[in-house]
Amino acid sequence: MAFDSYQLERITQVLKARKVPFLAKSMMGGQVVIVDDKMLLGLDQDKNTKENRLMARIGEEAFSEAIKKPGCRLMDFTGRPMKGFVYVYPEGFDLDTDLEHWIDLALAFNPKAKKSKK
Repeated sequence: MAFDSYQLERITQVLKARKVPFLAKSMMGGQVVIVDDKMLLGLDQDKNTKENRLMARIGEEAFSEAIKKPGCRLMDFTGRPMKGFVYVYPEGFDLDTDLEHWIDLALAFNPKAKKSKK
């Protein structure tokens, strides 16, 4: 399972500082951060480039603006685009302010997201 544990620590520090209860769980070939029983963010490694990347569940409303950000790409985990999800490559979340931007987008969408079937 390939993901950058340092990036997970950065995410957990932000969520703890904001007093957001969360769970980190191994899945989807990486690590997923769950808030309110819904995927918020994830970390994995691009199989082609070997770059670490952030997966963010931001919803369809935020997508059109988010995709213009540096490092942001369409999430196609299954080979087809996943609505409301994006991949963010390192140039898009290396700075703390950039990482916080993606966390904020994901947290804003989280209450509207549907829970996965168990």
